[in-house]
Amino acid sequence: MSLEFNKTAAAVLTAGITFMVAGLVGEFLVSAPRLHTAAIATGEPPAAEQPATPAGPTVEPIGPLLASADAAAGRQMAQRLCASCHTFTEGGNNGVGPNLWGIVGANHARVEGFNYSQANRALADKPWDYEALNAFLQRPAAAMPGTRMAFAGIRDPQQRANVIAYLRSLDANPQPLP
Repeated sequence: MSLEFNKTAAAVLTAGITFMVAGLVGEFLVSAPRLHTAAIATGEPPAAEQPATPAGPTVEPIGPLLASADAAAGRQMAQRLCASCHTFTEGGNNGVGPNLWGIVGANHARVEGFNYSQANRALADKPWDYEALNAFLQRPAAAMPGTRMAFAGIRDPQQRANVIAYLRSLDANPQPLP
């Protein structure tokens, strides 16, 4: 086998490292001082307007949507979005996230031995009711600031209702609908 590929790769890597080091040295040697005032005066700056306080994300109540929710569609969505971190079987092992069997109506931080975030442990005495699941599935970081769950959320309320209907079905005695 020829060493031409190795020579070419080494040349490209050497050139890249050389340019990177030259850039760092150049930036260190020639660093422009920051100006304390504007170099060009263009008149009085406009008065700063008070920014409007952004409204928190509104969460549409999930109760009315649960009546027409499709647990089979929720199962498909949960398998696609959640199964990489969670399991859904009774007595199943935890993954990166806890097993979700029986989650509806159970308290936060309910799985013994699972390393929950401090934010989740702070809610350990509160149940995962339908509205708590709805808010969390819409945007976990907004519903529980400090959660470790790196999931953007589900925007569509009907899709959230479908997932919640599926999670509700993961129980020998499902919680009554609101």
